[in-house]
Amino acid sequence: MALFECNIDARGKAIRLKLGIIGIVVGFVLATVFYFAEIDWWIPWLIPLGIAGGGAFAIFESWAGWCIVRAMGFRTPV
Repeated sequence: MALFECNIDARGKAIRLKLGIIGIVVGFVLATVFYFAEIDWWIPWLIPLGIAGGGAFAIFESWAGWCIVRAMGFRTPV
């Protein structure tokens, strides 16, 4: 089996792309709120970083046509 073999259809790609864009936007908005709230402690900054990183990974899944959950053997509804 090839690495990153396509395992989702066009509908799944579209949903992952939308979720990825939403994740990146929410992560950047939250980071902006943290910046203007002058939150200096580094642990809260992991939240927007994680959200934006998850969004970026969802966009990668959409682009590659590959879902990590389906690659592990789980069946997803989309």
